[in-house]
Amino acid sequence: MQTQHREIDEAATSHYARAGDIRLHYNEVGSGYPVIMLHGAGPGATSWSNFRRNVLPFSARYRALLVDMPQFGKSAKPVIEGGRQSYTARALRAFMDELSIPKAHFVGNSMGGQAAIKLAIDAPERVDRLVVIGSTPVSHSIFAPMPLEGIKLIAGYYKGTGPSMEKMRALLHTLVYDASIVTDEMVRERYESSIDPEIVAVNTNHPPAKEDFSNQLTKVACPTLLVWGLEDRFGALDIGMLMAKKFQDARMLLLGKCGHSAQMEHADEFNRHVLAFLQG
Repeated sequence: MQTQHREIDEAATSHYARAGDIRLHYNEVGSGYPVIMLHGAGPGATSWSNFRRNVLPFSARYRALLVDMPQFGKSAKPVIEGGRQSYTARALRAFMDELSIPKAHFVGNSMGGQAAIKLAIDAPERVDRLVVIGSTPVSHSIFAPMPLEGIKLIAGYYKGTGPSMEKMRALLHTLVYDASIVTDEMVRERYESSIDPEIVAVNTNHPPAKEDFSNQLTKVACPTLLVWGLEDRFGALDIGMLMAKKFQDARMLLLGKCGHSAQMEHADEFNRHVLAFLQG
């Protein structure tokens, strides 16, 4: 399946929903069975920016819901007490309740995948099939020193001299194997999103606690596809292999010449494999 190039109007697909005591922003495209898509935790990230090359093929078959996680994009910027993954998993349950979605497929990049993993652990009845892209729900690796290069860049983005276009460009180059796909427009879009005063405040003053789900991985029972780029500088490969071993029903897709954003760098192949997996 080749990526379609017709543009979808982000503003025209924009919606808000209550999720407990906060408001979440999401884009909705297509109809049918719901697929909830969750972005990573990099500065300025949104699900639209993470999955813009996937939304057309997905929405042709599913009701695609691209959700901005709490503290990101147009969603509320609450102070998160405890870990981000646990907080987001609770918010996702409330979001699904608000939209009368009893169960859905989930596609999560990095931290978005970790939040979906936590939801699959805590509320397995809400997760049908799960796709995680370079997600690292544990804090140890034998393949690479922790934290990895990309995680260090995220941690330092709001420190020192604060956000800048140069920092954002360096971060986005680290996300991919082929830096030529990072455009000036992409850098500016992510940078401008990252300097929202509320986002700066929560990242500077109230960073969420770290979480490790090592002792809970065997609770993930749903069919899972783990997608990994062999040049990923944010997620060590052995963590993906650990999940493939520990999850009750997992398989793994490895992509060469690919970094942390397989859904962006190898969109056509990603769309083909993931849609086939979701169809069972």
